[in-house]
Amino acid sequence: MKKFISILMLTAFAVLAFSQKQDDPVMFEINGQSIRRSEFMKEFLQSIGKDPSAPKTACTYEKRLALEEYVELFANFRAKLADAYAQGYDTMPSLRKELGQYRNELASPYLMDSTTLNEILKEAYERNHYIVRAAHILVRCDQNATATDTLLAYNRAMELYNRALKGENFNELAWNEEQKTSMQMIKDEKLKKNPNAGELGYFTVFDMVYPFECAVYSITPGTISKPVRTRFGYHVIKLYDKKTFYGESKIQHIWVRGDQDTIRGRSKIMEAYQSLIGGDSFESVAKNYSDDRTTYNEGGRLPMLPVTKLPSEYVEKIANGMRDGEYTKPFHTQYGWHIVKLLHHEEIPSFEDMLPLYKQRLTRDLRSSKPKDRYIADIKKKYNFVDYTKIEGKGKKPKATLDPLIKIMNDSIYAHKWDYDTTAIKGANPLFSLNGKDYTLKDVAEYMKATQSVSVKRGYAEYVNQIYGQYIDNMVMKCADENLERDNPEFAALLNEYRNGLMIFAYNDENIWSKAIKDTSGFKVFYLLESAKKDINNPADSNYFWNERARTTVVKVANSSALAPEKALKIIDKAYKKKLSQSELRTLLQKAVDKKSQVANPIDVSLEVYEEGHQKVLSRNEWRKGSYVHSEGTGYSIYVVEQIINPALKTSQEARGYYITDYQNEIERELNEHLRHKYHVKIYRDVVDETTY
Repeated sequence: MKKFISILMLTAFAVLAFSQKQDDPVMFEINGQSIRRSEFMKEFLQSIGKDPSAPKTACTYEKRLALEEYVELFANFRAKLADAYAQGYDTMPSLRKELGQYRNELASPYLMDSTTLNEILKEAYERNHYIVRAAHILVRCDQNATATDTLLAYNRAMELYNRALKGENFNELAWNEEQKTSMQMIKDEKLKKNPNAGELGYFTVFDMVYPFECAVYSITPGTISKPVRTRFGYHVIKLYDKKTFYGESKIQHIWVRGDQDTIRGRSKIMEAYQSLIGGDSFESVAKNYSDDRTTYNEGGRLPMLPVTKLPSEYVEKIANGMRDGEYTKPFHTQYGWHIVKLLHHEEIPSFEDMLPLYKQRLTRDLRSSKPKDRYIADIKKKYNFVDYTKIEGKGKKPKATLDPLIKIMNDSIYAHKWDYDTTAIKGANPLFSLNGKDYTLKDVAEYMKATQSVSVKRGYAEYVNQIYGQYIDNMVMKCADENLERDNPEFAALLNEYRNGLMIFAYNDENIWSKAIKDTSGFKVFYLLESAKKDINNPADSNYFWNERARTTVVKVANSSALAPEKALKIIDKAYKKKLSQSELRTLLQKAVDKKSQVANPIDVSLEVYEEGHQKVLSRNEWRKGSYVHSEGTGYSIYVVEQIINPALKTSQEARGYYITDYQNEIERELNEHLRHKYHVKIYRDVVDETTY
């Protein structure tokens, strides 16, 4: 019975395999390799920008032609690729260097958890729809501070948090802490307090460090957050306002200096406002009244600015529903009096359109650690990470310990001068294992030596444990990177596609493009053969022939006051009768210039050849021998048509670009023919004929 079931299963698999082959038949054979239709269609549809999942449509002549053309291109490309690999193009140092740089850039998004990455990108987009206005009290604390100093900073932040909750003035608390931190003691009575200390104005996503941003967007206006840790220290945050984000805005403003109670400032801004109401343009009022010398000549226009670059009051006015073209009533801020006009505001683009910007900013943002941390955790599981400092070692040996490394530490590590005696670290028991490889104390010590930098002093055990964690993460990421092509087919395909592109570019350059340029003798023979085939009456050959041309001497006179046109024409006529050269003609004209005119460089003489159909200087009536005066500003030009040259075949130098291209095409045609034979290229035409898309 079991034997019977096994036979049935084998039969089923055979039928399934046969069915798959029928649905995806071999379309090409190149160098003994079979290439199925699915592989070809993936590249073809990508080349024409068609979604592979889109339903197939009726076949037209144009669609069939495009398919047939790509079949030939594909066969030639793969034959060249086979020859490029055979000649070792993939081992070229320049190619490997460029491929390595591209791989590093390409790998970044694959070395993080895609689900978590998508979550934080969507989180950023949701937050981007709001702007917030906040203030903070900062208790400074270095990110590498000792546990003791960190605790002291946290306790201080909690104290300030509780005092703020009880109603103490938030700005005054921020001011006092700011002065304490900056060593400007508040005992100095001459030091004027800043009533806006700690104010941050309006901002949105990516404008602040990630932990700070998360804290702000997690509380409601009017509330105060508990201390939040960032690399700067601990922040106590008060949220004043949260509004729907209107996008970046283009605005005009009128700004007048003056305190709120100053009669001059109030009077001047009200005069400006009355002028606007009376119908005067904002531009003219700004020029007449604004004290902003950098913008008043531009009608008060400010450049397109993010909310972080605008006064909070400007942002608030715009966010409260101003429409394009509206302006505010006069209002006062700490800077003076203002009237603001909204010219234009941009809506927030779609999530898909914002993705490139978000991903770019993510590289410099702490939130990128979330998908990376999740990815590291997954890789640890995948490659059997074991930390022997937390569990028993191999063979039930005692837990591994970092103590031998801690014992040989000294303060030179904080000055980037630490070194160690390798014999001081005894024993080869592993600290951890990853993907079947063991890592020891010496590995960590070498990493510590290589990555040390000037840093804040703290306990040796704390320092070593931190570095140990970093080393584990680095080794995990290295392991993932080394196995990326094997683990991620999409990444491997993209990298291979780029490698093939680099190889073919180098191959074409050496065997076709540069060869055609360097092969001077071959090019001469090609020109003689091809130029003999050109027909002046064939529109396809028009680039290889000159149309009728007018050989013309051009005399330019900068100013008529220096030399009148009538006088210049007489001098030119006399010079031509005497068959004088251009330099002699120039000398005669310069001698005739009125010395009182004081015109710099009054005369210029040059020879030009104008081609019919490719010039706009001479009119149809002037396309014959003669002299023609054209007025040009304060001066004029005289065009002396000396000869009309009949249409003629261009020389190899005159049409070099066209002939070089043709020669390259001929070299490539012969090369493709040779490679197709060499690598036994076979195209299954019956499969091509039945292919639709």
